[in-house]
Amino acid sequence: MVQKYQSPVRVYKHPFELIMAAYERRFPTCPLIPMFVGSDVVNEFKSEDGAVHIVERRCKLDVDAPRLLKKIAGVDYVYFVQKNSLNRRERTLQIDAYNETFSNRVVIHEYCCYTVHPENEDWTCFEQSASLDIKSFFGFESTVEKIAMKQYTSSIKKGKEIIEYYLQQLEEEGVTFVPRWSPFTVCNLGKTTPMPKLPTSPAINIPDSSSKEGCCNKETLGISSSTPDASTGTPEDKLDADYIKRYLGDLTPLQESCLIRLRQWLQESHKGKIPKDEHILRFLRARDFNIDKSREILCQSLTWRKQHQVDYLLETWDPPQVLSDYYAGGWHHHDKDGRPLYVLRLGQMDTKGLVRALGEESLLRHVLSINEEGLRKCEENTKIFGRPISAWTCLVDLEGLNMRHLWRPGVKALLRIIEVVEPNYPETLGRLLIVRAPRVFPVLWTLVSPFIDENTRKKFLIYAGNDYQGPGGLVDYIDKEIIPDFLGGECMCEVPEGGLVPKSLYRTAEELENEDLKLWTETIYQSASVFKGSPHEILVEIVEASCVITWDFDVCKGDITFNIYHSKRAPQPPKKDTLVAHSITCPGGNNMQLIDKMWQLGKDYSLVESPLICKEGESVQGSHVTRWPGFYILQWKFHNMPACAATNLPRVDDVLATLQVSSHKCKVMYYTEVLGSEDFRGSMSSLESSHSGFSQLSATTTSSSQSHCSSMVSR
Repeated sequence: MVQKYQSPVRVYKHPFELIMAAYERRFPTCPLIPMFVGSDVVNEFKSEDGAVHIVERRCKLDVDAPRLLKKIAGVDYVYFVQKNSLNRRERTLQIDAYNETFSNRVVIHEYCCYTVHPENEDWTCFEQSASLDIKSFFGFESTVEKIAMKQYTSSIKKGKEIIEYYLQQLEEEGVTFVPRWSPFTVCNLGKTTPMPKLPTSPAINIPDSSSKEGCCNKETLGISSSTPDASTGTPEDKLDADYIKRYLGDLTPLQESCLIRLRQWLQESHKGKIPKDEHILRFLRARDFNIDKSREILCQSLTWRKQHQVDYLLETWDPPQVLSDYYAGGWHHHDKDGRPLYVLRLGQMDTKGLVRALGEESLLRHVLSINEEGLRKCEENTKIFGRPISAWTCLVDLEGLNMRHLWRPGVKALLRIIEVVEPNYPETLGRLLIVRAPRVFPVLWTLVSPFIDENTRKKFLIYAGNDYQGPGGLVDYIDKEIIPDFLGGECMCEVPEGGLVPKSLYRTAEELENEDLKLWTETIYQSASVFKGSPHEILVEIVEASCVITWDFDVCKGDITFNIYHSKRAPQPPKKDTLVAHSITCPGGNNMQLIDKMWQLGKDYSLVESPLICKEGESVQGSHVTRWPGFYILQWKFHNMPACAATNLPRVDDVLATLQVSSHKCKVMYYTEVLGSEDFRGSMSSLESSHSGFSQLSATTTSSSQSHCSSMVSR
């Protein structure tokens, strides 16, 4: 399997020509790179005007590997071929390198590039990426991979240090400016003389080791304290090393690589509607930077946010008065690390009364709004304190906790809240301080703890009695002047005191059930199941030509083919007994087939657009300008993998897929809207009115503005 690595863009606040002058000094040897033994020039080309200079070298490296491994491999040194292509006219240097030694067993490829900063021509950007493919290595494959990762990490850390070292050296020699290339003068270190020395690649950073793949370049910032919403990603920008350190924290090169690669995948698959970088990072941390696992839970969370319009929760959620009066929780300044501090007086709260008066789902909505507000406060504190703050601290006072709080429906509501919050807000809790825990607390903890992630449980600090007042207590985490007054502090806390909810506010089970149903069905999106041989179809009736059908759907599971058909006559929905006969007994009627089995394509109905194959996890938005009135059928169909063209025998993947029952079922979540011709008026901008409620964790959304049919698909 090919391992890919990618580094953020490194920004040097110096002109390209000066950086090249410093870079030249790394060659032929560099005291800061002891593994680089030497090199020989294999090929060299210079253009007549001196603008282009290409050098290919064979580099000799003394890789830091176990002596036993070197002895088994039968080599003391590893050779790489490195090609440097300098274009002074375009102000770029491209470096390509690959291993010559053991190339039949291990394939290492590294790409580096120096370019001019897109927003400041006096700055220089550096990008680095690499790939590693270990086919076989005498049974030491894992060892070689570790050596490669170690070497790559080392080269990333040393890269900027080396350039800055030689920049300092040049400054000491009085060289602080190098003129740009021109057709008439060739500059060399500040003096106009016949031909400059050529920047040549650092025959190094490649070591036999891992290197990083795919370059990631975040033009950005060089970062000043005022960046455009620095926490929001856009498809065009790339991550800058200074930006990462300022807004995301200190990450290892491999962690940076995981962030950049997952971010790139989201850019490609969701076309501009991606979460903010710190949010992506939370999901990576929750799965120890395993990209596949992180991507899975992140996509599930984004789908959940979209389906329930969680992005709009703070604007649309109006807490009932009962919550304002009796929910004993609220935000209260910040802790010593700058994290927002949330205070919850759980012991003073009538959980039974709140559940009886509001219902489980209203409480859940309120808790979600608290989490959404917490995300905003983290962004605000990041700007205020000038350092990354991605989580908050929660202070829970259990004074007054008793058996009433163990009321079964109340515990059930609490577990439901944990079940929803855990997977959708990972790594948002920096620390949980539980004070004045009574004897009944272990009972509650036994019920709740199995549902809490292990990493989250490690952040819990529990104090019994008045232990929180002494050394190692609250004063270690919260400034004394911020500790709430009810805990013996000096700060007046405006968090409601709670109290018993009057029984006159209790609601009947039927009322609560209707309210809960209303809360979680207030969504413009619908869900549907697609089975092999049983597509899901919806009918759109068009009275007047030139109307616009728009759609927005996510493929939650499996691969599907999306089709649009037109018919002059209305299809008849199948009867219920027909559905049962075809074993499509989907609750909620989330699988509907409209096209009659007796209909003939081209006669009874026609395909108006080419089929669109959509993969699992993709988000698709598009539109179709209708040519004729009549009935349009939007169809989501199970996508069958094509058989191998060279033979009639099934492929191994196809055989394995047929063995999995789940592979015969797909899920989609969709929304459609019809824009009248009088509203559309032939203007593409009118299509922006189509709903696309994807995550507003991104500030950017993509509108479907295409004529006839156009779809944007995530890959």
